[in-house]
Amino acid sequence: MPRPDFARLAVACLRLLPPERAHRAAIALLGGAFLRPAPSTEDTILGTRVFGLDFPNPVGLAAGFDKDAEVADAMLALGLGFVEVGTVTPLPQPGNPKPRLFRLREDRALINRLGFNSRGLAALERRLAARARARGIVGANLGKNKESRDAAEDYRRGVEALAAHADYLVVNVSSPNTPGLRALQEPEALDALIRAVLEARAGVAGDRPPVLLKIAPDLAAEDCRDIAAIALARGLDGLIVGNTTIARPPGLRSRFKAEAGGLSGAPLMALSTRILAEMYRLCGARIPLVGIGGVASGADAYAKIRAGASLVALYTALVYEGPGLIGRIKSELAQHLRRDGFRSVAEAVGADHR
Repeated sequence: MPRPDFARLAVACLRLLPPERAHRAAIALLGGAFLRPAPSTEDTILGTRVFGLDFPNPVGLAAGFDKDAEVADAMLALGLGFVEVGTVTPLPQPGNPKPRLFRLREDRALINRLGFNSRGLAALERRLAARARARGIVGANLGKNKESRDAAEDYRRGVEALAAHADYLVVNVSSPNTPGLRALQEPEALDALIRAVLEARAGVAGDRPPVLLKIAPDLAAEDCRDIAAIALARGLDGLIVGNTTIARPPGLRSRFKAEAGGLSGAPLMALSTRILAEMYRLCGARIPLVGIGGVASGADAYAKIRAGASLVALYTALVYEGPGLIGRIKSELAQHLRRDGFRSVAEAVGADHR
């Protein structure tokens, strides 16, 4: 890991910048030699195999931070078990008007309405094609362009371009910041979309990566049942639960709490874990789940795993804690597993339901 004193100083300085400028500065730091990690070894209890891939640990980076795959290997070098790049759209697009990203410091949260800002599929494909995949697991999160009239075609293009370069692919239909996107979670639309995506994957040459679906945490019980039924019937490889929320839990203190967009961070932990548990009850062990939303400690990661997650991912907590958080989460998670008598992450998955 980077020297703790430098990492803390860097994070403190980044917090003095407006959120989007701080994000770009963080990418620049990671892309240089400023956060060069020291060699480290993984605790063997954290290794796990999910949808046919071997993860050195179950703690990953959620989509949204490295939209254009600029620092995927740098983030893996910080100790993450996997990195998800994107969301990427077929055509470059600037996203929504600024300001569109807000720190809710008192709540350890963010609100964003970025709107799938992306340099486009061709740029991401070049970056992924140029990296050595042996460095670690990198997934690609796929979205649709704001003005697109054919969502299925946008996702199909993503699959065809990135299937040879990404270790897994994610169909993102749950961002609240692209008009009409969440309507793709409705049963008829979702079934047609998943069918088109899987047909596109079947047509690619060589190895065919796992396909996951990323859903919102704002789902009613009936929505969860419909999505689970489609995922099982179509043979999806995994579900990511979930995205940012349009809800505003009571108790938010920041002056930015009423800003439009998706809320992430600590206030999302309870809601996202509840939906995660519901999807595990519906899918059982037949479809692996990735738990996202509010993870900021080893205890949070362990709670997601016990609720049914085979993997967990974070983003917002890194904004507030910096890269040292990664090692702390892994160490605390290993302690929780051993304390409760588990020999592996896989043994603990869904423990709360047994």
